[in-house]
Amino acid sequence: MALFLVQHGKSLPKEKDPDQGLSREGLAETQTMATLAAENNVQVMRIIHSGKKRALQTAEIFVRVLEPETGMTKGPGLAPLDDVTIFASTLNNEQNIMVVGHLPFMEKLVSYLITGSQDTSIIKFQNSSIICLDHEELSDAWFIRWALFPRLD
Repeated sequence: MALFLVQHGKSLPKEKDPDQGLSREGLAETQTMATLAAENNVQVMRIIHSGKKRALQTAEIFVRVLEPETGMTKGPGLAPLDDVTIFASTLNNEQNIMVVGHLPFMEKLVSYLITGSQDTSIIKFQNSSIICLDHEELSDAWFIRWALFPRLD
């Protein structure tokens, strides 16, 4: 099983859009990252998003490009400050899934899955980035297989 974690694309400030939908730059970067994922044969069974507008829009772009077999759903427990241990307990080893969410949740989830602690910083996300985690078949150990970032800054 691979777990693809995506931080939503760059969003508009609340003054321009109270729901903070994606900006033009966020839409373009997310499209680029989704296309890059498809070109590298990333295959997901489904995409789960937090339900916030910026995560939903990001997930919609990935759905159009990657065409997951079971589509897209809103997942509980993916808000920025939700408890990552609860979400982690729902993961199974049978399907490749993509999760589109927010900081600090996404970084804490990676830390928790790899080290067992939410407080150990493992990797820093960028908007529209993809972090691929994989699971050892013979143990419960997670590891970072690869990461794609829209910028090298």
